[in-house]
Amino acid sequence: MTYNKEFWDKYTNANEERYNEEFAKFTKDLAVSLRCISVLEIGCGTGIDLRLFPDSFDVNGIDLNENALEIAREKQPNATFRIGNIAELPFEDSSIDFVFTHQLLNYLDDETLKKGVSEMHRVARKYIMNCEKFEESEKQIDEFHKFRNMKQRWLDYNVKIVSNVDMHEEIDPDKSRFTLLRKL
Repeated sequence: MTYNKEFWDKYTNANEERYNEEFAKFTKDLAVSLRCISVLEIGCGTGIDLRLFPDSFDVNGIDLNENALEIAREKQPNATFRIGNIAELPFEDSSIDFVFTHQLLNYLDDETLKKGVSEMHRVARKYIMNCEKFEESEKQIDEFHKFRNMKQRWLDYNVKIVSNVDMHEEIDPDKSRFTLLRKL
């Protein structure tokens, strides 16, 4: 997996401006309604999608960018944020109720994505959610990322596909594909 620190430092500096309270609320409300008590965002950046979770939740975030994690820790001192790689998640098997990504998987090469999907399945206890830019054929968007078809990626795993629809633009202006899975 290649990691472009300069790109991600720049992304981190703009991350606070991308805060979408509607998406953060949607994610929190979904996890609460599914009776989850622990959450992990992979590629959490500054933790903007985790900010509305109540203190009663075990909130976790991993990212490769230490600058982003410093901001996340400052904004959410009751959460646990650490350096982590999607291909080697630092969590026990079936230890997190609700594992999710939000426009992270579009930036991964195919081999890292394959390992990452396996790792998300390994650490999830109940649910996995991916919100990623979508296209059936997974074509390249630009030099840094490509569209993904996460439903297709999950077919080889012991999961039930609960939902696989485009997000409403009021919740996610990029209209990412919302894929929710129940681990069996």
